[in-house]
Amino acid sequence: MPTKSQKFALYDHPSQMEPLLPGEHHLQPLLEQAHDLQRAAQSLAGVGAPVELRQLLRAMNSYYSNKIEGQHTLPFEIENALRSDYSQDQDKARRQRLALAHMETERAIEVGWKGWASGQVWSAQMVRDIHQDLFARLPDVDRVLPEGVVLQPGALRDRAVSVGVHAAPAHAAIGAMLDRWGAFYGGVRRGELQILAVAASHHRLAWIHPFRDGNGRVARLHTHLALGSLGLTDGLWSPLRGFARSHEAYYAHLAAADEPRAGDLDGRGNLSERALIAWMDYVLALCIDQVSFMAGLLDMAGMKDRIAACLAFEEGVVKRGVRGESLRALHYLLLTQSELERSEFKALLGLGERLATAQVTALLKRGLLVTDSPHGKLRFGVPQHALRFYFPRLWPEAEVDAGSDSVR
Repeated sequence: MPTKSQKFALYDHPSQMEPLLPGEHHLQPLLEQAHDLQRAAQSLAGVGAPVELRQLLRAMNSYYSNKIEGQHTLPFEIENALRSDYSQDQDKARRQRLALAHMETERAIEVGWKGWASGQVWSAQMVRDIHQDLFARLPDVDRVLPEGVVLQPGALRDRAVSVGVHAAPAHAAIGAMLDRWGAFYGGVRRGELQILAVAASHHRLAWIHPFRDGNGRVARLHTHLALGSLGLTDGLWSPLRGFARSHEAYYAHLAAADEPRAGDLDGRGNLSERALIAWMDYVLALCIDQVSFMAGLLDMAGMKDRIAACLAFEEGVVKRGVRGESLRALHYLLLTQSELERSEFKALLGLGERLATAQVTALLKRGLLVTDSPHGKLRFGVPQHALRFYFPRLWPEAEVDAGSDSVR
């Protein structure tokens, strides 16, 4: 039995990541799952969605990715942070800043993914850039590690570490391993096989553990990037939600895939092929589930009734000036995915000028309308407190937070 110090030296060559994909004779069931995911995702891509929903989804993804690490903050605290309202508790404020940093990095990824070639998406530099972008948004005080040193954004690990029972590869081998990781997965032909590459690569990147801290967040953000670059998400879904909502399975499958090959019937590489297949099956099934869930939520046929229910709650319970007469105008904004001049929106309300102006003000205060300037055009808003009506069960923790909204 090797000692702990000996275990650190076991992984010091890129070949020890093999297999990077299962053997061809094991691929057919996985390819069928990838085909189903591709078809479902393409269908979802044609569904209209409010522009502001993507911002809310980034908040949700940030919440869930940080929750996996035990570093999440409450949904309403993220919403407060977006208004620069930070907690007086320093640890909560740190988590709020981390949540916003994650959201901004995800936004930057979504802006860039259509223009990045496969070689960029799968490069070692992209992995470092994600880490750099995420952690450079935080002040030094938020990057102090338990051992007292400050995490350097984008800097590769310079010492031996272990993660649970997994002894991460020798730090001197990280560069070569990332290069092999990127060259292999970036070189897989597009289509269903590339989707399999995305699933497998998440584990292998986590296995390399290239950074002192933030490896899980970077691996999940890269998977979000890789799926988006293949045209599968359009920013409307991500596996991050599914990973967090099945976090025990997530960790269990990752840990199992860390294990060495268990005999001649477990593939021909250094690591377990069976466990890699099980990991990929988990990821693909989870992605299909997330796409199907979002497709159901974005069924516009029932949205008018959902908006009406939200307005009825606002008018009858919250009592902050929102009126049911806003239904037609809000529904129009949602269906057209457009922006309206304030005068145009007021005309749709069918109210007098004074009441219409008051209604626009109330809707803006409640986040049911969004604008970029005091006199700017109006867009359909998706505030957290409306989630239970507009997109029920999307982010249950935010719905619980919103339960006390009327008294906050």
